[in-house]
This record gives sequence, structure tokens and C-alpha cells, in this order.
Amino acid sequence: MGRTSGQVMSSGDAVDVAVGQRLRALRLARGLSLEKVAASTGVSIGFLSQVERGLSSPSLRMLALLADTLQTGLAGLFGSETEARDDAIVTREQDRPNLWLWRAGITKQLLTPSGTAGGLSLFRTVLEPKASTGDDSFSHDGEEAGLVLEGDLVLTVEDQTLRLATGDSFRFASRRPHRFGNPSATTRTVVLWVNAILPTLPA
Repeated sequence: MGRTSGQVMSSGDAVDVAVGQRLRALRLARGLSLEKVAASTGVSIGFLSQVERGLSSPSLRMLALLADTLQTGLAGLFGSETEARDDAIVTREQDRPNLWLWRAGITKQLLTPSGTAGGLSLFRTVLEPKASTGDDSFSHDGEEAGLVLEGDLVLTVEDQTLRLATGDSFRFASRRPHRFGNPSATTRTVVLWVNAILPTLPA
């Protein structure tokens, strides 16, 4: 969904601008054209351009595709690579960056240092009532696992739809098509979510 130039920017629009700037910086740093990114992700050049300019909101599915193409995990979309140190161990609560998918009602807070070289990222994922990643499943590199801290989670992995309650946990290969959502119309869902990019073994 786009925004016309005459509209006053909301907090959600500001998030879109920040995400778009980050995506453009990563694309340029990798030496990739919009055409190459579009061909890799199956997303139109026009829509990618709108996302980079903060005029459209990317879905979590699209962000996962872009993260793969830009050779970074989802954690790489949080803040600037130059802000983090490779030897960082602790992330203070007040320093945790957020990725707010405001149209979907999902917030992912990065609990591990951003921009570091490691392939393991830990998120606090909050789904507002009835929030979801949408009807279309998506897949990306790596593996993921999680623990439901509050509420319920409906997780679909390929042809399996599973309902998890507080205290339930999960794990699956991220290449398996998946989607998830909060089935409740009144309470939020909070998940401690792990994403890991698996190392490539030498041939």
C-alpha cells in the first residue's frame, strides 16, 4: 500500500522510510541493481523502488526474500552495519532495535547485537490481536525455532497447521514454506524467536 506525497507522514510511514533506506544501503553495498534484486525475488522493480523510497510497506515475506538476496539475515535489516562491533556480547534493553511491520501488526525486536558476523539472531516477536504474516507462505535460508511466551500462535509449515499455547515451542527448516499468526481477537502473542543462517559447507 502506498502513500501520496501530499499526506502527512505518520509514525508508520517513518518506519517505512527507515526500512527503505536500510534496504537501499544494503543493495548498493552489495553492488546490486534494482533489476537484479527484482529478478531474484520475483518482486517488480516499481514496487522495490517504492519500498526503498518509503512509499510502500514491505511484508515479512518480502523482507525475508530481500534478506536472502542481500546476503544478510533478517537481523541485517535492523540499523546500520557500522553501528555494531563483531565482538559485541551484550545488547542492553534500551539499545534493542525494533522492526515494526505496522500494517501486519507485528513487531520484531532484535535481542542480539545487530550487524555482527554471526549467523544466529534472537528476536522478541509481538503479534497484536489477529496479526499475521498473511495467507501466502514464504521461505528463506536457515533454520528457526521459538518459544511462545504469551498468548497463542498458529503456525503453518507446509501442509501442517499447528496451534501453540503459552509454553509450547517449535523448530523447523526455514526453507519449508511457512506462515504464522495470532488467532486471538483480544490478546497479543509474544514469541521468543530464533533465526539461524546455516554455514555453507565447502564442496
